[in-house]
Amino acid sequence: MQRWNQIMQKCLWFLGLLAALSAPSAQAASQEIQALFQPDPAQPNKNVFINKTPNTGYCALYPAQCTDNGMFSIQIPVRFNSQRAMNPGEVLQLRAPANWRKLTVTNAQTLETETVEVRIIGLGSQYVLSHPAAELTGETSALKGHEQLWREGLWVNASPPCQYSGVGSYTADRFRFFWKTPQEESCTKTTQFHIPSISFDTMDIAYELRTPNPLGMSTGLYTGSLTYTLGPQRDFTFGPLMFADDNVLTLDFVLDVQHTLKVDVPPGGNKVSLEPEGGWQQWIDGGRKPDRIFREQIFYISASSRFKVMMVCDDSNARDHCRMYGGGNVTKVTTDMTLPAGITSNGNPVSRFRLLHNVWSEPFQPSQYVDRQVGTLLFEIPRESIEQLLQPGTSASLSTAITIIWDSEV
Repeated sequence: MQRWNQIMQKCLWFLGLLAALSAPSAQAASQEIQALFQPDPAQPNKNVFINKTPNTGYCALYPAQCTDNGMFSIQIPVRFNSQRAMNPGEVLQLRAPANWRKLTVTNAQTLETETVEVRIIGLGSQYVLSHPAAELTGETSALKGHEQLWREGLWVNASPPCQYSGVGSYTADRFRFFWKTPQEESCTKTTQFHIPSISFDTMDIAYELRTPNPLGMSTGLYTGSLTYTLGPQRDFTFGPLMFADDNVLTLDFVLDVQHTLKVDVPPGGNKVSLEPEGGWQQWIDGGRKPDRIFREQIFYISASSRFKVMMVCDDSNARDHCRMYGGGNVTKVTTDMTLPAGITSNGNPVSRFRLLHNVWSEPFQPSQYVDRQVGTLLFEIPRESIEQLLQPGTSASLSTAITIIWDSEV
């Protein structure tokens, strides 16, 4: 008789609200970036984090444009203001930290650490003029005024090396834009007319992440921060005349890892009867002792992260095998485990892996999400014990209880 004990992983669901907070006293802004990993049975090889940070700013206003360009944006409530008037021939120089930067994220429970890389791939805002563009340029329409105000033309068209990303919008004194930033270099716009003052009322950014393989991470929340500077000659800049009302931006990253570890046993699989191949009748009829007395019991496993396994015998003195008892008889029984393809131990397939009493066997590592695949447990009486057990005149029913524990907390 076999009793199963299955430990299933409890996943922590993380529900985060977008936080874009400024702290004027500390002159710092912060923004939370959320990403989630959950195994997908329909795509077992897709071992990636999914962005869960809500779109704000440009992509919230123009979702179709961002979908076409494979981008999303977040809006940072930071304002850039000119320190004086701009004269004809002066420039605004936009630059974003487009190169990869590293940060460390830490699991809040296990204190395990991983490295995340991030780069800014888009930058935008809405410039606000002190006077209508047509009034500054002497044009008769707002659109023509915005076009003539800058040597390079409308801000919907990015200046190299920045790239066009989608439509812009305007009013008499405002123009909203968003540019791709493939390189960490300045993208320049040159005024052709006197501008008494100009500001950028928010900052929209798009980012790209490089995250570790979630299959090698423990369940839980991994958090870490990356800080950027804002203003002239800093990480985010709109040019030498433009100063930010917050001079530091901190991106707070929350990576939520939600693994699956689930083991199902077919109906009746918690009671295992050991017998010779072909049953007992051959021995009863002919008296020929069987070579093997065993039973292979299948189970179904779903796993997306490493796990460990332990066998616990009914006999606390057991070691590499458990014991069965009955009618004054005692015999050994071993337990070997085979796991489905896609789960390895030290890089090797798991076949006929011997489980030991009260000893964790670890770690077993999925190379992809394994969804309800078949594994087996082989319970067998060693050959040397069969001779002793099947003595003439012996009749008994032997039984024991064996507990198999599966644990994702490696």
